[in-house]
Amino acid sequence: MNKLTIGKLLVSGVATFTAVGGFLVDYNATHIFNPKWPPHAKFHDAQTISLGALLGSLSLWALWGAALDQRARLQAAVILASLYWISQATSLLFPNVALVDPEFEAKVPKLFGRPAGQPVLDACLLSVLAAAYVLETRRHRN
Repeated sequence: MNKLTIGKLLVSGVATFTAVGGFLVDYNATHIFNPKWPPHAKFHDAQTISLGALLGSLSLWALWGAALDQRARLQAAVILASLYWISQATSLLFPNVALVDPEFEAKVPKLFGRPAGQPVLDACLLSVLAAAYVLETRRHRN
């Protein structure tokens, strides 16, 4: 039986946010409609929005609809839901990238003098997924 548990609810929440978050955060004047962005930058933003939508949707499918055993279903859902956030966090390792464009930097919350929004969100959502995985695997052992 595929019942709702706290772990599955947490994974579902992150997966849903992964699927719709790009539209909520990037589909506006600071990103996809920013007239200062060249078309190729907008292409990559659109690619990222689509990637989030696909990964989040596949994660929900793996957790609730796939013909897998419970453990494989959970593992697939957690991996799929985490890939977007891991890729966002590791994007800071590339040269000449910034979390925020200069014209919007004053509006972004800071942590230790650096823009904090995305790294904090990455850490929080990956922590939620890790906690959900632990909760669900413990539940399956009992």
